[in-house]
Amino acid sequence: TTQQETLRIAWNNQFIWLSIIGLSIFWAVSQVILATYPAFIKEHLLIDNTAIMQGLMACAGIGVMIGSILVARISKNHIETGLIPIGAIGLTVAIALITVLDSKVLQAVNFLFLGVMGGFFVIPLRALMQYHTENHQLGRVLASYNFIENIIMLSFLVATVLLARAGLGSTQFFILLSVIVVIGAGYTVWKLPQSLIRFIFSRLFLAKYHIKTQGFENIPSKGGVLLLGNHISWIDWAIIQIASPRHLHFVIEKAIYQKWYLKGFLDLFGVIPISGSSSKEALKQITELLNNGKAVCLFPEGTISRSGQLSEFKQGYERAVESAENTQIIPFYMHGLWGSRFSRSSEFLRENRQSGFRRDILIAFGKPLDIHTPVDTLKRRIFDLSFSTWQQYADDLEAIPYSWLRVAKKHGRAITASDIVGQEISHYKFMTAVFRFAAKIRQKSPENNIGLLLPTSTAGAITNMAVLTLGKTIINLNYTASKEALQAAVEQAGIKTIYTSSKFIKKLKTRGVDAEAIFQKTQLIYLEDLKEEISKGSLLTTLLVCKVLPARLLKWIYLSPVKHNDTAAILFSSGSEGTPKGIELSHKNLAANARQVADILNTKKDDVVMSTLPTFHAFGLLATTLMPLSEGIPIVCHPDPTDVVRIAKGVSQYEATLFFGTSTFFRMYIRNRRVHPLMLESLRLVIAGAERLRPEIREGFKLKFNKNVYEGYGATETSPVASVNIPDQLDNTYWKVQTGNKEGSVGLPLPGTSFRIVDPDTLEELETSEDGLILIGGPQVMKGYLNAPNKTAEVITELDEKRWYKSGDKGHLDEQGFLTIVDRYSRFAKLGGEMISLTVVEENIRTALENTDLELVAINVPDDKKGEKIILLVSEHVEQKELRAALVKSDVSPLMHPAKVIVVDAIPKLGSGKTDFSAAKQLVAD
Repeated sequence: TTQQETLRIAWNNQFIWLSIIGLSIFWAVSQVILATYPAFIKEHLLIDNTAIMQGLMACAGIGVMIGSILVARISKNHIETGLIPIGAIGLTVAIALITVLDSKVLQAVNFLFLGVMGGFFVIPLRALMQYHTENHQLGRVLASYNFIENIIMLSFLVATVLLARAGLGSTQFFILLSVIVVIGAGYTVWKLPQSLIRFIFSRLFLAKYHIKTQGFENIPSKGGVLLLGNHISWIDWAIIQIASPRHLHFVIEKAIYQKWYLKGFLDLFGVIPISGSSSKEALKQITELLNNGKAVCLFPEGTISRSGQLSEFKQGYERAVESAENTQIIPFYMHGLWGSRFSRSSEFLRENRQSGFRRDILIAFGKPLDIHTPVDTLKRRIFDLSFSTWQQYADDLEAIPYSWLRVAKKHGRAITASDIVGQEISHYKFMTAVFRFAAKIRQKSPENNIGLLLPTSTAGAITNMAVLTLGKTIINLNYTASKEALQAAVEQAGIKTIYTSSKFIKKLKTRGVDAEAIFQKTQLIYLEDLKEEISKGSLLTTLLVCKVLPARLLKWIYLSPVKHNDTAAILFSSGSEGTPKGIELSHKNLAANARQVADILNTKKDDVVMSTLPTFHAFGLLATTLMPLSEGIPIVCHPDPTDVVRIAKGVSQYEATLFFGTSTFFRMYIRNRRVHPLMLESLRLVIAGAERLRPEIREGFKLKFNKNVYEGYGATETSPVASVNIPDQLDNTYWKVQTGNKEGSVGLPLPGTSFRIVDPDTLEELETSEDGLILIGGPQVMKGYLNAPNKTAEVITELDEKRWYKSGDKGHLDEQGFLTIVDRYSRFAKLGGEMISLTVVEENIRTALENTDLELVAINVPDDKKGEKIILLVSEHVEQKELRAALVKSDVSPLMHPAKVIVVDAIPKLGSGKTDFSAAKQLVAD
């Protein structure tokens, strides 16, 4: 019959059936209490007052409401099944106390407690019932619940009447109810021991951690499920179980499982031990659990991350699911535990991340994947989830000026900045200078957009931070750009005032840049003049205030409020391929990218950043200025990145540990004989960005200084860092290596960043190792181009409800997610229907001529016969015939032979050291 079919649906699912029985018994017991209690209070408390009875019942009702609210707050994005045994035990205590308490007030409190425990018991059971019910079966399940509930309630009511007629007193009724509830509570604890323990542990964890969940609905309520995700700390298993509505069977290292004080506890949770030498039995057990409809959680990295980044995924899970049926993979990503005491982060990073009483942990569960999803696809989906968690995390991040103030106050007397030739400045003095200059800038510049024409220096860092504390937008102007580009930037950004230095203006004039003439229509304010206007008394007063007042009060006094999406900086693109564009970066963009970079570098207590890159370049502004200032890492400044001898001396003098630069600049260190290897001995990380790192420069730097140069990648539009290679890490517990560096690649995406390789026309995702357009997703992706919504729309696309930046670069991902750049799409020439990479042409020419240091650039121009042809600009004398013969000898395709060779005095360069392709094309045209 239809009724039998309806009941069978409920019976076939253990969770649904037990939930229905539990709920029915609760309401049946409640009905008996309601029917019996008036006789009890009349007999034992000598009260025959309907109003008092109604008041006690009202207390119970209020208790249920309070319990329901508490359940909602505790559960939030997951079903806290641990509340069910807590509620059952609480109900047992409350019913037993009814016969003991002889005070109306105490009875009222007890009924309130009874209601709260009822809420704890009922709400999760109803949620479980609905969670484990298919949408199309929900009506039938609710009908089954109502049918069974009515039968049980009627049965209890009939039993109550029969027992009353048999002479059973009210006290005996409550004793009998207590026995029934004790049995029910015992059964509940027996069926849900993991839930009870998990709830107790979760309360301990949640005192310190605030867990937020994304994609909770993606976890199927029944059937085999294999959860796969990142492994960042020792307590990942506990956090995942707290967030999951289903009981999980974890796969852990056998060495941990066998510890005598853990084994019994882990067996209770159904943990599966595994080891590299004996994994066959564990894999068989995983398969059986999945085929029995259980949920299993496995960390495919096999060990805890030593860098905060996803390491190599082992393929063991693929063997475990070969025979699994009706099973799905649920990918997940956890964010928030890197930098905790349970992770392998540095002590310095742990201290920096302890900025509040509770740590936010975000867990994202992805959409179900086929059980036979390969490693490469799985890892890409987990990178996408890291993007999702960081988007939410970035919404709660402090803006750069706020985090700077917090760490500056914390480190106080320690050095925050120094010029190589100059005075060291403590955090207190830096704060004082920032606040006093900010007051002057507020007074002289009421407008929002503030122009800065300053070299990389302590004064430049102070001024940038001063503008940010005012909630205004910083615009560092590229003093190496053309007059037209500078004037266009001022006009586009509506800059009325430019803060600069009279000494710097004079130095620029000796280089042929007359800033006063270029900016005739714009007010120039010199920092030297501002400094003269600041009295010693105000400096001393501010210094004292900075030392005495707490950071929160200083923030209220000196920092203007900002919104996450407010524009913090406008940077003009390098113009290497055309007219510079104004790129708007929000406070969220900069704060997120600074945090991403610090996390991946695992910053340490003794770190010192050598700051030599110009702040008009996104790499210099973020990586060597704002990031270290907001993390409490000292910076050592020098205005000229080509002054390699002075910089090398500064590295040695200040024992700098972090050095960021470009391939072009690092080449100068190799060639300059005055730079001794011992000068760079203190460096622990040397990172190249902004342009492709040439292999001979990587090898030359390693040979001379015994230092690896790690290549990174990004764009101004991504604030700018998107990925970076980092040193490999050895886990000396299990003797496993976490690969962080692959030569020839630009590394793995930063935490919170994802790459997607797509067809440039359809934006369809391509397979692993297939070349295509690189999309970059993450919280660091720009707001957009200044006053150019159409240009913004051309490079920003939305896929899967996420914003992606079309990089214009062609590349591919390998199986582990490392990105390799082939070239920019704009740097391909189309010859005879073939797409030829101009970068490959340049490399082939250097190799053929056996001159790796040869300065040259290949340019494509229109051609009537082949569609396009290649013109070579070279800074040394090279004969066309000699070049062609060398290329033929090296078996270089004729399509890659330049049609013409032009010798020039110097290859056009930008201030960042990158080749100026726009100027090179104009040179060819001229």
